[in-house]
Amino acid sequence: MIYVHIPFCRSFCTYCDFYSEVAAKCRGAEDVLKQEAMFGKFADALVLEMRHRADEISNEVNTLYIGGGTPSVLPLCVFERILQILKDVGHGGPYDEFTVEVNPEDIVEKGEEYVKGLLELGVNRISMGVQSFDDGILKFMNRRHDAQTARRAYAILENAGVMNISIDLIFGLSQLTDSQWKESLNEALSISPSGRLPQHISSYQLSVEPGSMLARLVKRGKWEEASDELCERQYAMLCDALRSAGYSHYEISNFALPGYEARHNSAYWRHVPYIGLGPGAHSLISPQSDTRPGRASDEAGLYKRRWNEPDLNKYVEDPLSVQDGEELTEEQVVLERIMLALRTSEGISEDYLKAHVDPQELERAFAVGNLTRTEDGRVRIPEKCFFISDSIITDII
Repeated sequence: MIYVHIPFCRSFCTYCDFYSEVAAKCRGAEDVLKQEAMFGKFADALVLEMRHRADEISNEVNTLYIGGGTPSVLPLCVFERILQILKDVGHGGPYDEFTVEVNPEDIVEKGEEYVKGLLELGVNRISMGVQSFDDGILKFMNRRHDAQTARRAYAILENAGVMNISIDLIFGLSQLTDSQWKESLNEALSISPSGRLPQHISSYQLSVEPGSMLARLVKRGKWEEASDELCERQYAMLCDALRSAGYSHYEISNFALPGYEARHNSAYWRHVPYIGLGPGAHSLISPQSDTRPGRASDEAGLYKRRWNEPDLNKYVEDPLSVQDGEELTEEQVVLERIMLALRTSEGISEDYLKAHVDPQELERAFAVGNLTRTEDGRVRIPEKCFFISDSIITDII
C-alpha cells in the first residue's frame, strides 16, 4: 500500500493546508526549462527514497495512490519514472487500485491523450477535485476552474476510457445557500454526458485549517464560519440526495456506487500499514512490514508513525535527511483503530470495543441511539448520527 505525495500546485486554494509549492503555468521556454529541472530534481529524490525504503512497503493491500498537491501538473514522463523505480524495487504492480488525483483545468488543458497516457501506465481510478458547481464559490476557494471546465474535464476522462471516477465536493461555507448546495449536488449527479453516475463522491465540510488563507481571513474578520445548523442541514441534504441516487454511504465523507468503494482509503480506516513517499508524506509502519535487519526483533509489537518534513528544498538535497517519526503506544494504536473504524458503515467488533472502552459510556451510547449493533457482532454509528460522530467517539473513549 503506497502513497506518493506530489508537492506542486499551480496556485493555493483558500482552504488548503496540505504541503505544496507553486509550479506556475509556464510563460516561455525559460520557464519550461526551469520547471522541468524542478520536476527532475524531485523525481531524483523520490527515486532515492523509494530505493532506501522499499522494504517498508506492505503488500497486504495492493494499491498505489498518487496525491498532492496536484499530480496532474506533472508530465507523463515523471509518472513513468515513479512506476519504473517501483518496478525495480519489486512493487511495480499491476495494482488492484491505482489512483491519481487531478484538477479539471489540467485535464482540459492537456486533453484526452494525457489521460490515455495515464491509463496506459496502469492508472485505473481518477479522483478529480471539483469542489463546487457554483462559479462564485469556486472563485472564493481560489480554484482555477469554473463549473463548465469541470464538466468538460469529466467528459474528457470518460471519453478517454476512465471507468472509475471520483469527484470531490465541499459544503458548509457560510455564503453557500441550501439552494446553491442542492444545485451542486444535482450537477454532480448529472455531470456525465453519457448519463452514468460518478462511481464515487467524496464530500467534506469546509474547515478552517491553521496556516491556510482561510484561517488568515477569519483572523482578520474578513470571513465568518458557517453555523453548525447550516453544516448539519447541508450534510443531511448530501446524505439524502446520494442515498436516493443509489450510493452506499460507507464512510462519513465518502459515497460509492456498489463495488466502487475506494480500496486504498478503506485500508487507512482499517489501520492497515502503508508507506508515504515524498515531502510531507506520512507512513504507518508495523513490525511485520518493517523487515530491515534487527527491526522486527528489536521493536516487536510496536507500530511506528513516520513522516517526511514538508520542505521540498531539503527533500531534493537529501530525502533521507527529512525523515522523522514516533513509536505508537498500545493505547495510541487502540484509539486510532476505534476512531477510524467508527467513521465507517462497517464499524468495529463489539468484543474489541468492550475490551478497550468505558462499559458505562458504551451502554449509554447504545441507549440514546448513538451506536447500534449489526447482525454480525459489530458496532457502528448510524448514518443519522454521522454528523456528530466526533463527539460520540470522544464520549466512549
